[in-house]
Amino acid sequence: MAEPSRRGVLGLGLMAAALSSCGTGPDRAAPAPHPSPDAGGPGTAEHVGLRTEQSLPGDPDWEITDPGPADAIEGFADRVSVLPGEQFGLHVSTPATAFTVSAYRAGWYGGARARLVWRREHVPGGRQPAPHVDPATRTVLTGWRRTLAVDTTGWPEGAYLLRLDAEDGTGRRYVPLTVRSATTAGRTVVMSAPATWQAYNEWGGHSLYNGPTGGLATRSLRVVFDRPYDYDHGAGLFLVYEAPLVALAERLGLPLAYTTGIDVAREPGLLHGASTVVSLGHDEYWSPEQRAHVTAARDAGTNLAVLGANCCYRRIRLEPSELGPDRTVVCYKGAWAQDPGHLAGAPATTDFRADPGADPESSLLGVLYDGYPVDAPYVVRAADHWAFEGTGVAAGASFPHLVGVEYDRVDTAFPTPRPIQVLAHSPVVCEGRPSHADTAYHTLPGGAGVFATGTMRWVEALDAHGPGGTGADHGIDARAGDLVRKVTENVLRTFAAGPAARTHPATDDLATVYGPA
Repeated sequence: MAEPSRRGVLGLGLMAAALSSCGTGPDRAAPAPHPSPDAGGPGTAEHVGLRTEQSLPGDPDWEITDPGPADAIEGFADRVSVLPGEQFGLHVSTPATAFTVSAYRAGWYGGARARLVWRREHVPGGRQPAPHVDPATRTVLTGWRRTLAVDTTGWPEGAYLLRLDAEDGTGRRYVPLTVRSATTAGRTVVMSAPATWQAYNEWGGHSLYNGPTGGLATRSLRVVFDRPYDYDHGAGLFLVYEAPLVALAERLGLPLAYTTGIDVAREPGLLHGASTVVSLGHDEYWSPEQRAHVTAARDAGTNLAVLGANCCYRRIRLEPSELGPDRTVVCYKGAWAQDPGHLAGAPATTDFRADPGADPESSLLGVLYDGYPVDAPYVVRAADHWAFEGTGVAAGASFPHLVGVEYDRVDTAFPTPRPIQVLAHSPVVCEGRPSHADTAYHTLPGGAGVFATGTMRWVEALDAHGPGGTGADHGIDARAGDLVRKVTENVLRTFAAGPAARTHPATDDLATVYGPA
């Protein structure tokens, strides 16, 4: 379950005839075409291209501060991700006669967090029909027509927010999009989590958590990407749980690749040769295919950085919608026995650790989800570990509010890779039950290192009064922000250098932390 943020991302609920080219305004293209992807280490074409991209001036006015009424303008893309040069469609509803769409690439531009890559003005507007709800699965369906086709030729790989501005000044909204990398070899892979964004999306009255009654009885069993996001002005969970990491990684100058969990599920070889896969702040919903492909990459020596908590917790199935493949997220949870797909032989869409087919996430991550909600200090344990190098912390150093709202821990009652080392061991009390949130690091025979923060607030804390940051919520202070930024930098730089187990093997300390098995 996510928590509210400074942008009002989520409420606390229960574990809660188309226009192919329209408009009279000019398109604004990227001034520097991005090279086609190849192997991605330093000095290669795509890395040079990223450095060139970052040298361009940013646009500090990209952020929406006054969205206007909810129905003034809103929309969605008919692709979650595209390769550079591919087209996607925008489906927009607005009572305004015209609107402007601007494509901003998120990143690091000398302190600005985004750059305007493309713009189309004077796109004819129109109000789309009201959504309807499928009575069997309570899926919100729009049936909206395509408003505009967008060609991404010249767009660099990266994470994008398309900004919709009604030209009568009444409203503004975002539409998120990933311009993904075709290959990831030698690169740090930023793996966005749109399936999790969609699980929490209550646009039209239903999410995988809530329905109009506010409870599980009326929640959706399937949700689709064919609708706008109802939180963070349409940006999904990107701005809180992903954008701060994108900015840091680009500021560090690492060779980066961009993708989504949906692309990883679809393409078995996509992660081949990647130096690191980064799971971001809230990455709860995975398909078995995504998990299998990340596991295979890890076992082949690709490092894994898990910068959140409650990762890889829900098992989903991806199905098509009327607009294309992999645009429906199916998760029956406790009602898995009623799932027609499971009855036809597909894995149950319930928690990974639950029967049938139990496969706890700890076998991949080293840690597993332990509870919600908590708000607790982050307590350093292994201050001499390389991840804390340059932080100046000592054992026992405490950072208020950094653990929350969900947390993970090491628990050898579940499958736990060894050797594993607990770097931070933070006492928490969750609904009266004492426990600990653990930051853990383990290494594997294939060479991979796996770092897991154990707290959902990690990525958000990167913005706790840091360079270019906007400030985190929950009382996380600048001191915590400094710690999180430095540890994240250490992990990303070490992991980018290659299989971390070969240079930084873990020292197993579970007997010291939790006592003999």
